[in-house]
Amino acid sequence: MKFVSRLVRNRAVALVSAAVVGVALTAPSRAAETPLKVVTSFSILNDIAREVGGDMVALSTLVGPDSDAHGYEPTPGDARKLGAAQLVIVNGLDFETWLPRLTQAAGFNGTVVTASNGVKVRAFDGDDHDHDHDHDHDHDHDHDHDHDHDHDHDHGASKTHSHGDHSHAADKKQATAHSHSHAAEKSTGAAKSQAKGHSHGSDAHAGHNHGPNDPHAWQDLANGVIYAKNIADAFSKADPANAQAYRTRAQDYVGRLQALDTKIKAELASIPPERRKVVTSHDAFGYFGDAYGVTFIPVSGLSTSAEPSAKDFARIIEQVRAEKVPAIFLENISSPRLAEQIARETGAKMGGTLYSDALAREGQPGATYIGMFEWNARQLVDSLR
Repeated sequence: MKFVSRLVRNRAVALVSAAVVGVALTAPSRAAETPLKVVTSFSILNDIAREVGGDMVALSTLVGPDSDAHGYEPTPGDARKLGAAQLVIVNGLDFETWLPRLTQAAGFNGTVVTASNGVKVRAFDGDDHDHDHDHDHDHDHDHDHDHDHDHDHDHGASKTHSHGDHSHAADKKQATAHSHSHAAEKSTGAAKSQAKGHSHGSDAHAGHNHGPNDPHAWQDLANGVIYAKNIADAFSKADPANAQAYRTRAQDYVGRLQALDTKIKAELASIPPERRKVVTSHDAFGYFGDAYGVTFIPVSGLSTSAEPSAKDFARIIEQVRAEKVPAIFLENISSPRLAEQIARETGAKMGGTLYSDALAREGQPGATYIGMFEWNARQLVDSLR
């Protein structure tokens, strides 16, 4: 009887052990239970990372939808999130000039992923580059820089330009080395622009100088493909167990980006070149213009807090009239005042809102990277035909 009892017990233990092994073999991967902790610098990168990472990554962003990265000021909460992150994804190209101060404050020791590595960098010509510095900082800047600084979106960590495990041969092109000290100066309220030696006094956002290269590379879907591949590579390196899943998701996403790229090129090509001219709030659409054959005339330079001098403003008015520019567009992160004034003085029609440096809020048409491009292309096509 004891033998039978012992036999039953042993058999029960064996069955339980087999069940445990079976569960272990069929259990979800590590990332499903402890996802990779990732912080992105702004909303566009956050959406691309979400497409590539899915539920294998825990994402948060610093500068959320409808918020201006040019006027971003880090908070202690952002520093805490950054300190807990494993990866921080940044645009690079001197877009996040405020990052070094934040990463230092957070004690961040993870990996910085520069999404723009490998893009063909668009350099500003002399007029474009100077435009950011020749404006009059005594103007009342009419811009609302309080966008979401309560961080109701799930802000994550921030970015540094130590650039982690990346070889930055590409950064030679990106000129990321020269203006990082601006971020530290911002906290004093007396940021200075080192480019061309100009000082802008107490304008807290004047230090947002991108240098000679245009950082808005995401405004070309071909570059969005590069961003997605760089992010997939970084996720795969940080989480090898899920590498194939990241690559599969990235491949699917890249296919959708490429299909949309082809569609937008065809739609805009159907409009006569002389009509493919628009005025925008600030100089954020250079890559879009090069890729899709549209001439963008920015009211101000790179910074959304910049305003043109009286001379520059008069030149824009003259150009709009002379070239019969059909439409003037607002941006979701910029003040409409100057664009509306140009429309009044030239008779050009207001063409709606474009998404430049930030996505729309959830539930709106421009709430994703693909949605942003679909929306912008539709606004342009409808206004220029």
